[in-house]
Amino acid sequence: MNAVARRWVARLYCALVLGFLMLPVAVVVLASFSTTAYLTIPPQGVTLRWYGRVLESADYLSAIGISLLLASVATLSALAIGTATSYALVRRALPGKAAVSAVVMSPLIFPGVVIGVALLQFYAALGLAGSFAGLAVAHVVITVPYVVRTTLASLSGLDAELEDAACTLGASRPTAFWKVTLPLMRPGMVAGALFAFITSFDNVPVSIFLTGVGNTTLPVKIFTAIEFGVDPTVAAVSSLLILTTALALVLAERWVGFHRFT
Repeated sequence: MNAVARRWVARLYCALVLGFLMLPVAVVVLASFSTTAYLTIPPQGVTLRWYGRVLESADYLSAIGISLLLASVATLSALAIGTATSYALVRRALPGKAAVSAVVMSPLIFPGVVIGVALLQFYAALGLAGSFAGLAVAHVVITVPYVVRTTLASLSGLDAELEDAACTLGASRPTAFWKVTLPLMRPGMVAGALFAFITSFDNVPVSIFLTGVGNTTLPVKIFTAIEFGVDPTVAAVSSLLILTTALALVLAERWVGFHRFT
């Protein structure tokens, strides 16, 4: 087999794998347009009423608002903590740097269920179980590693002497960081913030243990709705999530070259 044939075989294989992975997404999207009150593939007719029902539902709108607020708080907090941590790990001689890095990255290793159960027991002792503050802290914990990883990748390729040169020319260390280093770190920070927002917004394993009355997030709402039967409303709200995530990824790719951090 010559090189051209091997290249076409590889492309065909990648297309088949991608199609297989996207098949569940296509099923959900198609089911959201069905005119029947139950999921059918292929859809029986085409209608947008299930999307209208999502937008008219107070429960879904409340869950969407809570998820957006929670993801925004978690992303901004993780961005501040992760950027500072990355800068310290790369530019400062920290004692036990390897241990600090391992602790920061540990939420990527532990299953979400383990983190959720552990935090639930910890919050119960502190009286924070079911509170929005406790849920926000948990989401910061699970999103900080994403910011640290992408920011480290961006910062590691920068020349430290650029900041030193700015200080030599009269800038203070904070000014040199703000005007020289931080703009060069922006691609990694944007990618990390997007990872953090999507991770927080879509999280179920941690959130399901920590949500309380009035703090139900959208993924938890969808998960609990499925327990009582699947209808096209769930497919409609899932399709909206898929569309929003896809648009965010496309914009991030055009803005900062998102593929460099995945």
